[in-house]
Amino acid sequence: MFPGAADERERADATGGPDRSDANFVVVGAPLDASTTFQPGTRFGPRRIRHFSETFDDYDHRTNQYFSELGVLDHGDVRPWDDVGEYLEWLEGTVRDVVWDDAVPLVLGGEHTVTLAGARAVEPEALVVLDAHLDLREEYDGNRLSHACVTRRILEDVDGVEEAVILGARTGSEAEWDRASETDVTVIPPEDVADWEPDPALLERELYCSVDIDAADPGYAPGTGTKEPFGLEPREMRDVVRTLAPAATGFDVVEVNDRDDGQAAALAGKLVREFVYAGSGSS
Repeated sequence: MFPGAADERERADATGGPDRSDANFVVVGAPLDASTTFQPGTRFGPRRIRHFSETFDDYDHRTNQYFSELGVLDHGDVRPWDDVGEYLEWLEGTVRDVVWDDAVPLVLGGEHTVTLAGARAVEPEALVVLDAHLDLREEYDGNRLSHACVTRRILEDVDGVEEAVILGARTGSEAEWDRASETDVTVIPPEDVADWEPDPALLERELYCSVDIDAADPGYAPGTGTKEPFGLEPREMRDVVRTLAPAATGFDVVEVNDRDDGQAAALAGKLVREFVYAGSGSS
């Protein structure tokens, strides 16, 4: 279980069914590892994020809050299978149940493809993603459900999403940069993220916030599949998450694998906690 969160499965065993009457946030693990390129291992992401969050203090001095008192449940993992399309539908249903219970889903990836299921379930008006890559490909190696296509799939296939803001992107194909030049996409390069202030109109919309851990410079988070140098500082990512959390109705952190000593997972877990602390007043 995510440290400080209640175990939803234990509650279900005790009551005969899920009890989210006092839940503000629900953690859902999505260890999908189907289309990861170069270095796989995202199937271990949710487990490692939970594990490397165990050392964090329950108390947050900045907000004067205890994580364990903020109504966080952990649903456990939705185990993947071979058919990615079917898995995403099942994951979408799991996350949609969280939304219908008036809680904010916190999805732990898993490859970035799982964000498509989260966005379908939440039906936000805008997507804000921290990512080294544009993820705007029409397909990758013939696969439209590749992690390299997820932002494009959300823009084109999820009802209600009007725009995507991509923070920290520093690479993409020529076709992706052409797609990024259209009016429904805004790209904030890494060197501008520290000074980025969202348009007030953006914060008035319902947002889905997705953090691909490779948005961080790989010196801080080497445990990810496709490292891209010249990335974000962890504090820059933290500040973005804090800013967006009050307007976000869904959140995920993805692309953590097992190929480091826990740096990527620790950063991911800390960002989950920062989202909860900053968003708890609006949940």
